[in-house]
Amino acid sequence: MDLVSDGREHARLTAWVHGAVQGVGFRWWTRSKALELGLVGHASNLADGRVEVVAEGPHDHCERLLAALRSGNTPGWVDTVVERWSDPKGNLSDFTQR
Repeated sequence: MDLVSDGREHARLTAWVHGAVQGVGFRWWTRSKALELGLVGHASNLADGRVEVVAEGPHDHCERLLAALRSGNTPGWVDTVVERWSDPKGNLSDFTQR
């Protein structure tokens, strides 16, 4: 069951960002956007060149982060963003870069 705060359903977004997104400030930018939206989670470089973004919070705020990742206004160059939605785990307390 989803957590609810102020009548808003909470969700967990996991997004894998493909493109030229490592070594260009992408994780820092993602963290900044997530914190603006009040989300918790992390952005991590993967060995294959992708960045994995995990964010939890109000579903509509997660959707806004996803839209920002796809906006074309990010550091580097985003080719594709693959998303997965799930129930929040509630085990995160900040948004970090890994």
